[in-house]
Amino acid sequence: MSQSRLSTAIEDGLIALPEGNIALMRPPATYDVSSLPRDAVQVMHGFFPDYAAWQSAGYPVMQDVPKVSVAIVVVPRAKALARAMVAEACAKAELVIVDGQKTDGVDSLFKACRKTLGDIPSLPKGHGRIFWFAATDAFADWAAPPPAVGAHGYFTAAGVFSDGAIDKGSAFLADALPTKLPARMADLGAGWGYLAAPVLARDGVKSLDLIEAEALSLDCAKLNVDDPRVSFYWADATRHDATVYDGIIMNPPFHTSRAADPSLGRAFIQAAARLLAPHGKLWMVANRHLPYEATLNECFRNVDMIASNGAFKVFHANRPQR
Repeated sequence: MSQSRLSTAIEDGLIALPEGNIALMRPPATYDVSSLPRDAVQVMHGFFPDYAAWQSAGYPVMQDVPKVSVAIVVVPRAKALARAMVAEACAKAELVIVDGQKTDGVDSLFKACRKTLGDIPSLPKGHGRIFWFAATDAFADWAAPPPAVGAHGYFTAAGVFSDGAIDKGSAFLADALPTKLPARMADLGAGWGYLAAPVLARDGVKSLDLIEAEALSLDCAKLNVDDPRVSFYWADATRHDATVYDGIIMNPPFHTSRAADPSLGRAFIQAAARLLAPHGKLWMVANRHLPYEATLNECFRNVDMIASNGAFKVFHANRPQR
Protein backbone atom coordinates (compact mmCIF):
# COMPACT_ATOMS: atom_id res chain seq x y z
CA MET A 1 0.00 0.00 0.00
CA SER A 2 1.50 3.35 -1.04
CA GLN A 3 1.94 6.20 1.41
CA SER A 4 -0.60 8.99 1.47
CA ARG A 5 0.39 12.48 0.41
CA LEU A 6 0.23 13.70 4.00
CA SER A 7 2.42 10.89 5.37
CA THR A 8 4.93 11.32 2.54
CA ALA A 9 5.21 15.08 3.06
CA ILE A 10 5.71 14.73 6.83
CA GLU A 11 7.98 11.69 6.85
CA ASP A 12 10.15 13.09 4.06
CA GLY A 13 10.62 16.30 6.07
CA LEU A 14 8.76 18.54 3.62
CA ILE A 15 6.27 19.61 6.28
CA ALA A 16 7.47 20.35 9.81
CA LEU A 17 4.51 20.28 12.17
CA PRO A 18 4.65 22.87 14.97
CA GLU A 19 3.73 21.88 18.51
CA GLY A 20 0.06 22.08 19.35
CA ASN A 21 -3.32 20.77 18.28
CA ILE A 22 -4.21 19.83 14.73
CA ALA A 23 -7.63 20.45 13.21
CA LEU A 24 -8.50 17.93 10.52
CA MET A 25 -11.27 19.49 8.44
CA ARG A 26 -13.84 17.25 6.72
CA PRO A 27 -11.69 14.14 6.26
CA PRO A 28 -13.37 11.00 4.91
CA ALA A 29 -13.45 8.11 7.36
CA THR A 30 -10.59 6.44 5.47
CA TYR A 31 -8.23 9.45 5.57
CA ASP A 32 -4.69 8.49 6.62
CA VAL A 33 -3.66 10.12 9.92
CA SER A 34 -0.88 7.66 10.76
CA SER A 35 1.80 10.37 10.54
CA LEU A 36 0.02 12.72 12.95
CA PRO A 37 0.40 12.68 16.75
CA ARG A 38 -2.90 11.08 17.74
CA ASP A 39 -3.39 13.07 20.94
CA ALA A 40 -3.14 16.34 18.99
CA VAL A 41 -5.77 15.54 16.34
CA GLN A 42 -9.24 17.04 16.47
CA VAL A 43 -11.69 16.31 13.66
CA MET A 44 -14.13 18.88 12.28
CA HIS A 45 -17.01 17.44 10.27
CA GLY A 46 -20.53 18.24 9.13
CA PHE A 47 -21.24 14.96 7.32
CA PHE A 48 -22.76 12.59 9.83
CA PRO A 49 -21.44 9.20 8.58
CA ASP A 50 -17.85 10.46 8.69
CA TYR A 51 -18.50 12.32 11.95
CA ALA A 52 -19.73 9.08 13.53
CA ALA A 53 -16.84 7.03 12.11
CA TRP A 54 -14.17 9.34 13.56
CA GLN A 55 -16.01 9.46 16.87
CA SER A 56 -16.14 5.66 16.96
CA ALA A 57 -12.39 5.62 16.29
CA GLY A 58 -11.88 7.60 19.49
CA TYR A 59 -11.11 11.04 18.09
CA PRO A 60 -12.69 14.25 19.43
CA VAL A 61 -15.12 15.36 16.74
CA MET A 62 -16.94 18.69 16.44
CA GLN A 63 -18.48 20.93 13.83
CA ASP A 64 -16.66 24.18 14.59
CA VAL A 65 -12.92 24.71 14.19
CA PRO A 66 -11.18 25.85 17.41
CA LYS A 67 -7.91 27.75 17.60
CA VAL A 68 -5.13 25.31 16.67
CA SER A 69 -1.53 25.22 15.52
CA VAL A 70 -2.27 23.35 12.29
CA ALA A 71 -5.38 23.07 10.16
CA ILE A 72 -5.56 20.41 7.46
CA VAL A 73 -8.17 21.14 4.82
CA VAL A 74 -9.32 17.99 3.03
CA VAL A 75 -10.73 19.41 -0.19
CA PRO A 76 -14.45 18.73 -0.78
CA ARG A 77 -16.09 18.59 -4.20
CA ALA A 78 -17.85 21.95 -3.78
CA LYS A 79 -15.53 24.79 -4.85
CA ALA A 80 -17.16 27.47 -2.69
CA LEU A 81 -17.01 25.22 0.37
CA ALA A 82 -13.34 24.43 -0.27
CA ARG A 83 -12.49 28.13 -0.39
CA ALA A 84 -14.51 28.79 2.76
CA MET A 85 -12.60 26.03 4.54
CA VAL A 86 -9.27 27.60 3.54
CA ALA A 87 -10.46 30.95 4.90
CA GLU A 88 -11.56 29.33 8.17
CA ALA A 89 -8.28 27.44 8.46
CA CYS A 90 -6.35 30.70 8.05
CA ALA A 91 -8.45 32.33 10.76
CA LYS A 92 -7.93 29.50 13.27
CA ALA A 93 -4.43 28.10 12.67
CA GLU A 94 -0.79 29.07 12.21
CA LEU A 95 0.00 26.54 9.47
CA VAL A 96 -2.53 25.59 6.78
CA ILE A 97 -2.22 22.31 4.90
CA VAL A 98 -4.50 21.60 1.94
CA ASP A 99 -4.86 18.05 0.64
CA GLY A 100 -7.14 16.76 -2.10
CA GLN A 101 -7.79 14.87 -5.30
CA LYS A 102 -7.58 16.38 -8.78
CA THR A 103 -11.15 15.28 -9.40
CA ASP A 104 -12.24 17.39 -6.42
CA GLY A 105 -10.52 20.53 -7.74
CA VAL A 106 -7.36 20.64 -5.65
CA ASP A 107 -5.25 21.91 -8.56
CA SER A 108 -7.50 24.91 -9.24
CA LEU A 109 -7.46 25.69 -5.50
CA PHE A 110 -3.66 25.44 -5.51
CA LYS A 111 -3.43 27.82 -8.48
CA ALA A 112 -5.75 30.32 -6.77
CA CYS A 113 -3.66 30.22 -3.59
CA ARG A 114 -0.42 30.51 -5.52
CA LYS A 115 -1.77 33.49 -7.48
CA THR A 116 -2.27 35.32 -4.20
CA LEU A 117 0.75 34.09 -2.22
CA GLY A 118 3.33 33.45 -4.93
CA ASP A 119 5.32 30.23 -4.92
CA ILE A 120 4.18 27.83 -2.21
CA PRO A 121 5.48 24.30 -1.62
CA SER A 122 3.44 21.37 -2.84
CA LEU A 123 3.63 17.65 -3.50
CA PRO A 124 1.64 16.08 -6.36
CA LYS A 125 1.00 12.41 -5.70
CA GLY A 126 -1.64 9.76 -6.23
CA HIS A 127 -3.89 11.74 -8.59
CA GLY A 128 -3.94 14.63 -6.17
CA ARG A 129 -1.86 17.29 -4.47
CA ILE A 130 -0.96 18.50 -1.01
CA PHE A 131 0.30 22.05 -0.40
CA TRP A 132 0.91 24.20 2.63
CA PHE A 133 1.54 27.78 3.72
CA ALA A 134 1.61 30.02 6.79
CA ALA A 135 -1.84 31.29 7.73
CA THR A 136 -2.72 34.64 6.21
CA ASP A 137 -5.66 37.01 6.03
CA ALA A 138 -5.30 37.15 2.23
CA PHE A 139 -8.20 34.73 1.85
CA ALA A 140 -10.61 36.42 4.26
CA ASP A 141 -12.97 37.19 1.38
CA TRP A 142 -13.33 33.44 0.76
CA ALA A 143 -15.22 33.03 4.03
CA ALA A 144 -18.64 31.47 3.61
CA PRO A 145 -21.57 33.85 3.97
CA PRO A 146 -24.51 32.65 6.06
CA PRO A 147 -27.34 30.80 4.31
CA ALA A 148 -29.19 33.11 1.92
CA VAL A 149 -32.32 32.97 -0.19
CA GLY A 150 -31.52 32.18 -3.81
CA ALA A 151 -33.40 32.84 -7.01
CA HIS A 152 -35.51 29.74 -6.32
CA GLY A 153 -36.84 31.31 -3.10
CA TYR A 154 -35.14 28.97 -0.62
CA PHE A 155 -32.26 29.29 1.83
CA THR A 156 -29.15 27.45 0.65
CA ALA A 157 -25.43 27.68 1.44
CA ALA A 158 -22.07 26.80 -0.04
CA GLY A 159 -21.53 23.06 0.01
CA VAL A 160 -25.14 21.89 -0.05
CA PHE A 161 -26.50 19.77 -2.88
CA SER A 162 -28.40 21.74 -5.53
CA ASP A 163 -27.67 25.10 -3.90
CA GLY A 164 -28.37 27.15 -7.04
CA ALA A 165 -31.57 25.56 -8.29
CA ILE A 166 -34.35 23.18 -7.34
CA ASP A 167 -33.25 19.64 -8.11
CA LYS A 168 -35.21 18.40 -11.13
CA GLY A 169 -35.60 14.92 -9.71
CA SER A 170 -37.13 16.24 -6.49
CA ALA A 171 -39.49 18.48 -8.45
CA PHE A 172 -40.55 15.48 -10.57
CA LEU A 173 -41.21 13.44 -7.42
CA ALA A 174 -43.27 16.25 -5.88
CA ASP A 175 -45.49 16.37 -8.95
CA ALA A 176 -46.03 12.60 -8.81
CA LEU A 177 -47.18 12.45 -5.19
CA PRO A 178 -50.86 11.61 -4.60
CA THR A 179 -53.30 14.15 -3.16
CA LYS A 180 -53.40 12.23 0.13
CA LEU A 181 -50.41 10.84 2.01
CA PRO A 182 -50.06 8.69 5.16
CA ALA A 183 -50.04 10.28 8.60
CA ARG A 184 -46.48 9.63 9.77
CA MET A 185 -44.07 10.63 7.00
CA ALA A 186 -40.29 10.83 6.61
CA ASP A 187 -37.96 12.22 3.96
CA LEU A 188 -34.71 10.23 3.82
CA GLY A 189 -31.88 12.46 2.64
CA ALA A 190 -34.01 15.58 2.91
CA GLY A 191 -31.34 18.05 1.80
CA TRP A 192 -32.36 21.65 2.34
CA GLY A 193 -36.01 20.69 2.63
CA TYR A 194 -37.56 21.28 -0.78
CA LEU A 195 -39.89 18.27 -0.60
CA ALA A 196 -41.30 19.24 2.78
CA ALA A 197 -43.74 21.82 1.41
CA PRO A 198 -45.43 19.54 -1.16
CA VAL A 199 -45.68 16.73 1.40
CA LEU A 200 -47.16 18.96 4.10
CA ALA A 201 -49.66 20.33 1.59
CA ARG A 202 -51.15 16.85 1.04
CA ASP A 203 -54.16 15.67 3.02
CA GLY A 204 -53.60 13.30 5.91
CA VAL A 205 -50.06 14.25 6.94
CA LYS A 206 -49.73 14.63 10.71
CA SER A 207 -45.94 14.51 11.07
CA LEU A 208 -42.86 14.69 8.85
CA ASP A 209 -39.31 13.80 9.87
CA LEU A 210 -36.53 15.33 7.77
CA ILE A 211 -33.47 13.09 7.99
CA GLU A 212 -30.27 14.51 6.51
CA ALA A 213 -26.58 13.63 6.89
CA GLU A 214 -25.08 16.99 5.88
CA ALA A 215 -25.32 19.56 8.67
CA LEU A 216 -25.05 22.48 6.24
CA SER A 217 -28.13 21.23 4.39
CA LEU A 218 -30.09 20.57 7.57
CA ASP A 219 -29.36 24.08 8.83
CA CYS A 220 -30.88 25.41 5.61
CA ALA A 221 -33.88 23.08 5.95
CA LYS A 222 -34.60 24.54 9.37
CA LEU A 223 -34.79 27.98 7.74
CA ASN A 224 -36.92 26.76 4.84
CA VAL A 225 -39.45 24.70 6.78
CA ASP A 226 -41.54 26.27 9.53
CA ASP A 227 -44.31 23.85 10.47
CA PRO A 228 -45.00 22.33 13.89
CA ARG A 229 -45.50 18.91 12.29
CA VAL A 230 -41.84 18.75 11.24
CA SER A 231 -38.88 17.29 13.16
CA PHE A 232 -35.26 17.49 12.01
CA TYR A 233 -32.65 14.75 12.39
CA TRP A 234 -28.94 15.04 11.65
CA ALA A 235 -28.28 11.39 10.88
CA ASP A 236 -27.20 8.80 8.35
CA ALA A 237 -30.50 7.83 6.72
CA THR A 238 -29.21 4.34 5.98
CA ARG A 239 -28.62 3.71 9.70
CA HIS A 240 -31.33 5.89 11.22
CA ASP A 241 -33.25 4.24 14.03
CA ALA A 242 -36.73 5.61 14.66
CA THR A 243 -40.30 4.63 15.31
CA VAL A 244 -41.91 3.16 12.22
CA TYR A 245 -43.34 5.42 9.53
CA ASP A 246 -46.50 5.08 7.48
CA GLY A 247 -44.90 6.67 4.45
CA ILE A 248 -41.44 7.63 3.18
CA ILE A 249 -40.38 9.84 0.30
CA MET A 250 -36.83 10.08 -0.96
CA ASN A 251 -34.53 11.25 -3.71
CA PRO A 252 -31.48 9.27 -2.58
CA PRO A 253 -27.98 10.48 -3.37
CA PHE A 254 -25.94 8.31 -5.69
CA HIS A 255 -22.49 9.91 -5.39
CA THR A 256 -19.87 9.37 -2.73
CA SER A 257 -17.29 10.77 -5.16
CA ARG A 258 -17.61 11.98 -8.73
CA ALA A 259 -18.42 8.45 -9.87
CA ALA A 260 -21.98 7.16 -9.54
CA ASP A 261 -22.40 4.63 -6.74
CA PRO A 262 -25.77 2.82 -6.99
CA SER A 263 -25.04 0.94 -3.76
CA LEU A 264 -25.85 4.11 -1.84
CA GLY A 265 -29.35 4.27 -3.31
CA ARG A 266 -29.81 0.56 -2.63
CA ALA A 267 -28.91 1.19 1.02
CA PHE A 268 -31.59 3.90 1.15
CA ILE A 269 -34.17 1.45 -0.23
CA GLN A 270 -33.22 -1.14 2.38
CA ALA A 271 -33.44 1.49 5.12
CA ALA A 272 -36.88 2.58 3.92
CA ALA A 273 -38.14 -1.01 4.07
CA ARG A 274 -36.77 -1.33 7.60
CA LEU A 275 -38.28 1.95 8.81
CA LEU A 276 -41.76 1.46 7.34
CA ALA A 277 -44.67 -0.16 9.12
CA PRO A 278 -46.05 -3.37 7.52
CA HIS A 279 -48.67 -1.23 5.73
CA GLY A 280 -46.09 1.45 4.87
CA LYS A 281 -45.60 3.07 1.47
CA LEU A 282 -42.54 4.45 -0.32
CA TRP A 283 -42.32 7.10 -3.04
CA MET A 284 -38.88 7.36 -4.61
CA VAL A 285 -37.33 9.19 -7.56
CA ALA A 286 -34.16 8.07 -9.31
CA ASN A 287 -32.20 8.85 -12.43
CA ARG A 288 -33.36 6.59 -15.25
CA HIS A 289 -29.99 4.86 -15.65
CA LEU A 290 -29.71 3.72 -12.03
CA PRO A 291 -30.57 0.01 -11.52
CA TYR A 292 -32.76 0.05 -8.43
CA GLU A 293 -35.61 -2.20 -9.59
CA ALA A 294 -34.10 -5.44 -8.28
CA THR A 295 -33.51 -4.01 -4.81
CA LEU A 296 -37.00 -2.52 -4.69
CA ASN A 297 -38.52 -5.91 -5.56
CA GLU A 298 -36.37 -7.61 -2.95
CA CYS A 299 -37.49 -5.17 -0.26
CA PHE A 300 -41.17 -4.65 -1.16
CA ARG A 301 -43.98 -6.97 -2.24
CA ASN A 302 -45.54 -4.40 -4.57
CA VAL A 303 -43.50 -2.06 -6.78
CA ASP A 304 -44.81 0.18 -9.56
CA MET A 305 -43.23 2.88 -11.70
CA ILE A 306 -45.80 5.66 -11.51
CA ALA A 307 -44.04 8.37 -13.55
CA SER A 308 -41.09 8.67 -15.91
CA ASN A 309 -39.51 11.04 -18.39
CA GLY A 310 -36.25 11.18 -20.28
CA ALA A 311 -34.23 11.74 -17.11
CA PHE A 312 -36.08 10.31 -14.10
CA LYS A 313 -38.36 7.55 -12.90
CA VAL A 314 -40.64 7.58 -9.85
CA PHE A 315 -41.48 4.39 -7.99
CA HIS A 316 -44.30 3.65 -5.57
CA ALA A 317 -43.68 0.61 -3.37
CA ASN A 318 -45.61 -0.86 -0.45
CA ARG A 319 -45.74 -3.85 1.90
CA PRO A 320 -42.07 -3.95 2.93
CA GLN A 321 -40.45 -7.37 3.26
CA ARG A 322 -38.19 -7.98 6.23
